[in-house]
Amino acid sequence: MTGKVRIGIGGWTYEPWRETFYPKGLPHARELAYVGEHLTATEINATFYRRQSPASFAKWREAVPDGFVFALKGSRYCTNRRNLAEAGEGVENFLAQGLVELGDRLGPINWQLAATKKFDADEIAAFLALLPGTHEGVAIRHAIEARHASFDDPAFYALCAEAKVAVVLADSPKYPVLDAVESAPFIYARLQNARAELEQGYPDAELDDWARRLEGWAADGREVFAFFINGAKERAPAAAMASIERLKA
Repeated sequence: MTGKVRIGIGGWTYEPWRETFYPKGLPHARELAYVGEHLTATEINATFYRRQSPASFAKWREAVPDGFVFALKGSRYCTNRRNLAEAGEGVENFLAQGLVELGDRLGPINWQLAATKKFDADEIAAFLALLPGTHEGVAIRHAIEARHASFDDPAFYALCAEAKVAVVLADSPKYPVLDAVESAPFIYARLQNARAELEQGYPDAELDDWARRLEGWAADGREVFAFFINGAKERAPAAAMASIERLKA
């Protein structure tokens, strides 16, 4: 069975998008709905910095159509710490903020580690054990974005595969690319190499290549989440829409 591919950006509030993506005069309150009309997912970065309210999650759910999915950045109070094994209370607080209000629009949680965090097998195993598969009856999927070269280790990939936690594939010129998607239960890609001088952020050949990869993963039956994010962020929506069109074709 072919898996679904969802393609999006990071958030929906970014002033340059009012020049490159949103129609002139679009009210700020309509921005998320506009994203939902043109893309199929977005990654919420605000959850990394601060706690949200159940009412906010419910409002976001109602603003987008069926099939649209929100990925969430895990709280920095969980991931930016000396010992990840001590993040249990933070993980519980993060899950309890009301994210289940997203219902079937809830996508994976991306636990992005500090760039200085080095791989320690025991510490990572303990952290992964803190990530539950359900919360209040809602299935929860987890991904981990490691940004230190020491994580390019078969032991790390094996731990994630055992825990059914996806290793984030971050196509970034700044951080190592941990391409371990073969062992993941789903795919979580963060594409961060857009160029400002290109209207679609990426050359056609690169967008073609990413579309083939996304389609190939989906053909294996895995759900795929791909976010054009960072880099030349003003080009992210155009890159996402161009990728969606390639998959339709």
